Amino acid sequence: MKKTHLTETRFSNLELSDSIIKGLKEAGFINCTPIQDKSLPLALRDKDVAGQAQTGTGKTASFLLATFQRLINDESEKIKNPRALILAPTRELAIQIHKDALVLGKYVNLKFALIYGGTDYQKQLDKLKTNVDIIIGTPGRIIDFYRQGAFTLDNIQVTVMDEADRMFDLGFIKDIRFLLRRMPPPETRLNLLFSATLSYKVTELAYEHMNNPVLIRIESEEVTSKAINQVAYCPANDQKIPLLLGLLKHHQPQRSIVFVNTKRCAEQLDDYLQANGHKTAMLSGDVPQEKRQRLLNDFQENRVTLLIATDVAARGLHIPDVSHVFNYDLPQDVEDYVHRIGRTARFGASGEAISFICEEYAYSMPDIEDYIGEKVPVQQITPDLLVEEVIKPERREPRERVVPHGKRPPRSEHKPREHRTPRQPTSPASAPENPQPLEIQ
Repeated sequence: MKKTHLTETRFSNLELSDSIIKGLKEAGFINCTPIQDKSLPLALRDKDVAGQAQTGTGKTASFLLATFQRLINDESEKIKNPRALILAPTRELAIQIHKDALVLGKYVNLKFALIYGGTDYQKQLDKLKTNVDIIIGTPGRIIDFYRQGAFTLDNIQVTVMDEADRMFDLGFIKDIRFLLRRMPPPETRLNLLFSATLSYKVTELAYEHMNNPVLIRIESEEVTSKAINQVAYCPANDQKIPLLLGLLKHHQPQRSIVFVNTKRCAEQLDDYLQANGHKTAMLSGDVPQEKRQRLLNDFQENRVTLLIATDVAARGLHIPDVSHVFNYDLPQDVEDYVHRIGRTARFGASGEAISFICEEYAYSMPDIEDYIGEKVPVQQITPDLLVEEVIKPERREPRERVVPHGKRPPRSEHKPREHRTPRQPTSPASAPENPQPLEIQ
């Protein structure tokens, strides 16, 4: 393992309270990473910062420490309701920030509330009523509680937006602006924005809702970490599973994530890997939150060492010792490639990123290489890398649809309609009903 890339700047030399330094030392943090070195001195003097750095370089600690110190410095009478709001695009990232806050803020007299959708509604609402100092969470559930009057934004002194580019990707920007416009003016609070990429849209957001922020870009010429060894293979579609099984056998990864583009592919791959002796967990967007957390805990604690995931897991998760990331499907968004492979080589450790340039998604690779500014070396598929005998899984049983008493059963249970050619007119009485739009989480 490579040593973490650190600067000469020590946390003890910054304007941090003794209670913060004590928590840092206990957690093993002595020297700053480059993004911490550049952003913390500014933020600790109440200067707004919009920071860009590679994933896994310490952005979370940067804004947590600055937030803690700003609230500690406030000597006014104890204010009711939250004084800081930390916004994250995904539940997983919010949970990870909260975990880091508990570790780094162990000796700081501040109370945190973790707020996100999908579970624990009443529990989270009750927590907000205990007069917390810092809310960490996702925009939707936070706005829900705000509209109920569970807390006020009138006393916010620190605002943090983490993974701001992802906020745009997931359509949260209207929610973000809703919250920002109900806080005190930008010049009266500390505003911190961090992201792995600072696009034009993100910088526009920064200048609109921050107070003359300083833009900090760390190693912007290196989109991906040099600690990640990137390689690619060009399999035919029917070679993908034999090749993945062969690479898993060849590399014997300590802990690995296999990224796919669709839930259907994730299910198929999960079946094949389990049939061929691998203990896996599958993570996709419709997995309930409690089950999702259980799967991630199993993965972090080595009860499962192979995680199959769609891009819901690509950002915001800090899972130590992920030695290999496999792009079984190349992502269709170039930035998702950077965030996927950033799940390995965390905090300077080395890692392997192996991508399949298959028939279906090959067109993505030129855009990816253009974005990261380098060619991904393509290796030859040798016979020893292909597993000769792949055990086929048993066919998945389709889910039974429960039909309430008196309701019409699903159309699939009726006799199929007669096939009609496109030119043959269909009377309104026999036309199929308009399909309902899918609800996307």
